[in-house]
Amino acid sequence: MSNALLARLRDEYGAVRDALPDSVIGGERRLEAIEALCAQGLPTTREENWRYANLRVLERARFSPCASPAGMADLPAPLAGFTRFVFLDGVLAMGEPVQHAGLGVRSLRSGAQGPAPSMPQRIPALPEARLALLNEAFATDGAAIRVKREAAVPQIELLFIACAPAQAGASYPRVQLSIEAGARLTLVERHLSAGDAASLVNGALRVDLAEGARLDHYRLQQTSTRTAWFDTVEATLAQDARYSLIAVSPGALAARSTVHIRLAGPGAEVALSAAALGDRQQSLDTYVLSEHLAPRTRTEQIFRGIASGRARVAFNGKIAVRESARGTDSRQSLRGLLAGPEAEIDVRPQLEIYTDEVRCSHGATAGKLDENMLFYLLSRGLEPEVAQRLLKWAFLEDVVSRIELPALRRRIEHELAGQMSELASLKELLR
Repeated sequence: MSNALLARLRDEYGAVRDALPDSVIGGERRLEAIEALCAQGLPTTREENWRYANLRVLERARFSPCASPAGMADLPAPLAGFTRFVFLDGVLAMGEPVQHAGLGVRSLRSGAQGPAPSMPQRIPALPEARLALLNEAFATDGAAIRVKREAAVPQIELLFIACAPAQAGASYPRVQLSIEAGARLTLVERHLSAGDAASLVNGALRVDLAEGARLDHYRLQQTSTRTAWFDTVEATLAQDARYSLIAVSPGALAARSTVHIRLAGPGAEVALSAAALGDRQQSLDTYVLSEHLAPRTRTEQIFRGIASGRARVAFNGKIAVRESARGTDSRQSLRGLLAGPEAEIDVRPQLEIYTDEVRCSHGATAGKLDENMLFYLLSRGLEPEVAQRLLKWAFLEDVVSRIELPALRRRIEHELAGQMSELASLKELLR
């Protein structure tokens, strides 16, 4: 990105820095983030791990945070049994009372719902994670969540709704999550749009799992197809911690998600499953780094992506096994499906192994619908359009079927089917 853009970024920060709340992020830390980002520069497609992202939207972006919206947007139906918190343009607008004794949730801005989790503060150093520095500099609110060990497993639903158009400013969703030793949490995180505004969203999620902790995390990115959505997830897993992350991304004009997971304790496990559905001019890009730092750690990465129209869908999955991580077990299965003559699918597995005594496997394919399966369905009397729909549906179900919450799984299935304009054809499968 140009020096002029970085200069404008500095100017925008200087114009609003005195109004940014210290309760969310302190002024010194914000300034440190801006200085670090300007030193590194904004990402460009000349960098190998950014080459598939649509970064042109940053050239026209206004980085200063938008004003809080005056009214509440229309909300999807709540999930039964979940405590819901709603953020409009990154600012808490609605929070239900917490009934669970082992759960503390508060707005970073207001301090409501109890104390924040205790986390060491650090500026993201991974080059692929540096857009999180924008969030460090400009965030105006966020959710701080701490989970203690209790008999019942708490369930939280976070809704982040983008309301303002990009010319009015950006929104900065922010979550700090700490799960203490032996505790468990089910988290549903949804990113939506109010109407069809062309918003700019830059989110940051920080996860710390203590010894034996478990997080079941479901993410749905379904912003409008005019939105630019950037997101950074950083997670650290202690001994025997387990992180299950299922991400479904059918939204946004330009989306880039960066995920960095550090398996820092022996026996830590992460299972990541991601699905992306792109159409028309959409660009959906995901970069995942699983960094094995301790013995007997395990990673599983599964990706299924479909690109139609002139869309580009990309997944770059990297597994790094450090010298201290003997006994690592890692598996990758990355598959992309081309459903349009001008569409593009890019799947890229990467392995870096610096020790012996490991089991690491990977597989990546990109292509069109299976001709043999298509012929089989046609031979059973199905119309070509219906047969193709069924095969595409089965392709995504590799990921969606892993969602263990039946109500959420049905909702996501209906929303994906509706986006594929195939709800009528698939309604018998979704009962």
